[in-house]
Amino acid sequence: METIPGVEVKSVNRVHLTWIGDHRFDAGRPGGVTHRIDADAVTGPGPVDTLLNALAACTAVDVVDILAKRRTPARSLEVDVEGARGASTPARLVGILLKYRITGEGIERVHAERAIELAVTKYCSVRDSLDPNLPVRWTLELEG
Repeated sequence: METIPGVEVKSVNRVHLTWIGDHRFDAGRPGGVTHRIDADAVTGPGPVDTLLNALAACTAVDVVDILAKRRTPARSLEVDVEGARGASTPARLVGILLKYRITGEGIERVHAERAIELAVTKYCSVRDSLDPNLPVRWTLELEG
């Protein structure tokens, strides 16, 4: 693998994408499980939706782990994501809103909010790979 001068590399993720036809592709780790990416959103999420899914999943993993370490594990966690896209071509993301719904006994709002804040601003490698000027906001609906 080519490295970027002056950048220390911990590991390398490798994925393989195969065109299936139309605007459909199967993607995943070589020899591993694949998922469908469909730019027409007929048989799978499109590329931008896939990016938003990755952001939601990445932050959700951290939130679940942080709450579990506090000994207040989540019973359920859902994330709805809204990705606002610009009017010009390419229609890049210009803002993201993550809406977390967490259920769990004994989870205090302040601790759930802190877990989300840490996930979004410190631990999620997907978020950190996006443009740092891209606004990513979040809300929390907590049920105990």
